[in-house]
Amino acid sequence: MIYYVIVVLVVFASACSQMLLKKGASVEYNSFIKQYLNLWVISGYGIMGLAVIVNIYCMSKGVQVKELSIIESLSYLFVPCLSWRFFGERITKRKALAIGLILIGILVFFS
Repeated sequence: MIYYVIVVLVVFASACSQMLLKKGASVEYNSFIKQYLNLWVISGYGIMGLAVIVNIYCMSKGVQVKELSIIESLSYLFVPCLSWRFFGERITKRKALAIGLILIGILVFFS
């Protein structure tokens, strides 16, 4: 059970890494190298790389690939909420409905 919790935390960390990548992309730099090798971008990709390693570890401890892919769909909840919080992006009624359907699908899969 603990490995499923870890996977959910990894999905959240991956969503946070996407926020770091967005922040890095929104800052203008005067060179190509600085644009794609700044602290925001390197941190974002570092967290994503660590997430892959932790996912592999959790799969070695019994989390099945089909379960992992369903849990990773929680990113469709985490990313819009984080982008709303940190970047002021809107969550429309249509997006909220879609997120609700995804959550229902996750509940159906695991029940």
